[in-house]
Amino acid sequence: MVSNLAGGRPPRHGVEPGTQLGALEAYAAQAHGYLSAGGEQLSQLAGLLRPVVLESWLRSVRGGVDPMDMLDGRGLRGADLQRYRDAHPIAALMPLIDKLLVQDTARTGLIVAVSDQFGRVLSIHGNADHVTAAAEIGLRAGDDLSERRIGTNAVGLVVRTGRAAWIHGPEHFLHRMHQITGAAAPVHDPDGRLVGVLMIAGGVRVAKPEILALVKAASTAAEMDLLLTAMRAGQHGTVHRPGGQEAVDAAAGRLGLDVLGLGQPLLTVAGDRVPLSQRHAEILLLLAEHPEGLGADHLALLLDDTDLDNGTIRAAVSRLRSVVGPAVFGSRPYRLRMHVATDVEALRAALDSGDVDAALRLYAGPVLPRSTAPGIVDLRDELRVRLRAAVLSSGDAAVLRRWTAAAEGRDDATAWTVYRSVVDRDSPLYAQIEAKIRVLDRRLGVDATRMQRSGS
Repeated sequence: MVSNLAGGRPPRHGVEPGTQLGALEAYAAQAHGYLSAGGEQLSQLAGLLRPVVLESWLRSVRGGVDPMDMLDGRGLRGADLQRYRDAHPIAALMPLIDKLLVQDTARTGLIVAVSDQFGRVLSIHGNADHVTAAAEIGLRAGDDLSERRIGTNAVGLVVRTGRAAWIHGPEHFLHRMHQITGAAAPVHDPDGRLVGVLMIAGGVRVAKPEILALVKAASTAAEMDLLLTAMRAGQHGTVHRPGGQEAVDAAAGRLGLDVLGLGQPLLTVAGDRVPLSQRHAEILLLLAEHPEGLGADHLALLLDDTDLDNGTIRAAVSRLRSVVGPAVFGSRPYRLRMHVATDVEALRAALDSGDVDAALRLYAGPVLPRSTAPGIVDLRDELRVRLRAAVLSSGDAAVLRRWTAAAEGRDDATAWTVYRSVVDRDSPLYAQIEAKIRVLDRRLGVDATRMQRSGS
């Protein structure tokens, strides 16, 4: 199904589907050679794979996925699969998915896979012969397509990142999937939670930009259908608010909050990034960290260790409501009615999964570094300690290099010592690290002497 291998330069970072497919295949095939060699050869992968694919491959390696993994009988089957599929929220969307994707693609030799939020395939649609051929390589209803289970693939990437993705031929981590191309997009519920993934799969035709655009359009239509259904059922805060367009936009666009680093705290509402005051960012982050809700007294203690009266809290929350929309907040206790995706949440998820490299990329700096609110200070310290511990225990020279090059780790003597321990003693880098450690030792010695003198 895939085209012949071709030469050329490694694919560009921003390559779109439908371009340089021969080069993608050739370099991905070469990357599999380095993968088979293992060890130091893995360092050669960086120039051969698209960044998103490289990161997925490295996660697959760390997760112990075998690229030569053979098809087995594991998966959800029969009545168990039927019950699970019928009870899943995606079931209500199947008439729409059939109209938008299945009817047209079935005539073109392509197949449509509908998966849940974990990458479990709920159903496969298309010509019977093509569905059978897909099943022979492991694209079957009931199978787990998560990255954790089968390595790099389009559905697994969407589950991992929450963003649309396409994987072509040998970019798949498993050899048995090298003959297909997949283009997939996420489906989120009105609160921003991933509920499923739509994928079109087949031969080289799937690598065309219009196929990815088609599956993304279908996923957007599915999300709007879920939103309208929730509004009609009265499950969403906008249903009883005529003219509540701000809240509808917030639900459709999903709320996001960026608070890491020295920059201005930003709220993402319906695709627009809105600057927030520090106090508003503090309140929104604390409520996102406490989904059970916070009483006015508790919120006041987290915001200020002096007496902050309830009237001040009410006024601050009222002003924040005018920024994010009235449907976002509940009262008694104060709580968020919809999910607010924060960069703190993303950082914590990366740490929980053991992906230290991703955590470092996400860590733009401390949480609201200018804030003195006790609840924020505690959160800031917790994340920094967790991230530093993960870096030090990683044993990864690249991770340690990034940490010691950043402001947080520049004078971290322990990190530099660990960094030295994973570098070849004969390399020029070792000498540079050694020199840095000596500088830090001298500086720390001087500082210690000054402290002793000041205390005597």
